Parts: sequence; structure tokens; C-alpha cells
Amino acid sequence: MSRQTSRLIRQAICFVLMLQSAELFADWREAVPNARRLGYGEMRVFGFAVYNAQFWSSRLTADGTLDADAPFALELTYSRAISRDDLVEASIKEIRRLSPNTQNSELMARWEAEMFQAFVDVRAGDQITGVYMPGEGARFYVGKRLQHVVRDVEFAKAFFAIWLDPRTRNPELRARLLGVGER
Repeated sequence: MSRQTSRLIRQAICFVLMLQSAELFADWREAVPNARRLGYGEMRVFGFAVYNAQFWSSRLTADGTLDADAPFALELTYSRAISRDDLVEASIKEIRRLSPNTQNSELMARWEAEMFQAFVDVRAGDQITGVYMPGEGARFYVGKRLQHVVRDVEFAKAFFAIWLDPRTRNPELRARLLGVGER
């Protein structure tokens, strides 16, 4: 095989792979068109900054509250290094605390496995964005790259409840994310 033929084959393979993986390079903003930041806040534990959070949505209801039938995004920018294991463990712990489905160990094991695919070890400055897709589930982006899609609506509701449920561990952060009192 000539060098030119070999080069053309490599280029064709790269082109095909690029087309197949275009979704992997799509920014989360494509999933939430016309997104506006509703609120933001910082998560601190024992006085130490853990992450800065920003909450984005494209639609509000007539009274200015979040439209649960519209996609939204929760963007977390980490202030410190945290392992994937710790991120998954903390998320599972909060989902178990808030969700009525947590007695089903098979379901929780499946959700835990999904989070292991969605999350990565983070360092200060790294970003993970979760996007709620009504009727579909959730998408997780690391930086601008699509990391994992979870096609489970109940998982998505349980996961985002960590921040948005009125029973969240940090009601002040919830209020800031939803922009309560900032309009």
C-alpha cells in the first residue's frame, strides 16, 4: 500500500470517527437552548469551599419559578480535588436520604454504576455539568465534553433533588441557585 493511500485511509477513518462522536464534543448548552443563569452559590463544608454552582434554565413559569418540564443544567466548578469514588458516595448518600426508591438495592446499584460512568476525579477548577432532560433522564459533561448519558427519568429526578428538593442539606444554596429573592 502506498503512503498516499495509507494517509487517505487514516483520514477517512478519522472523519468517520469524528462524525460518530460529534455528540461527545457538544457543549451542554446545546441541550438547554437559550439557557439563562437563574442563580449561583458556593458549597462550603466546615468552612472549606468545595465547589461553585450555577443553575441554568431556558424557561420559567409565569410566576418566575423553574419550569420542571424544561431542561436545565447544574454546573459545578470544583474548588479542590475530590475522587470519583467520593463524588459517587456522597451522591448516593443524599439520594438515599431524599428518595423513596432507595430500599431497592438493585436500583441503587444501577444508579451508582451510572454515576461511576458520569463522574471523574476532579481537581480545583474542573467542571462537571449535569443536564436534566425531561422525559429522558440526564446528561453529564466534564468540561465541554459529554461524559455519559443516563436514560432514567427517576434517576435524574433523584439526582437533582440533592440540590433542588426543599429537604436539601443546604437550603441557602438551593435558594441562591433558584434565584429566590434575587429577582
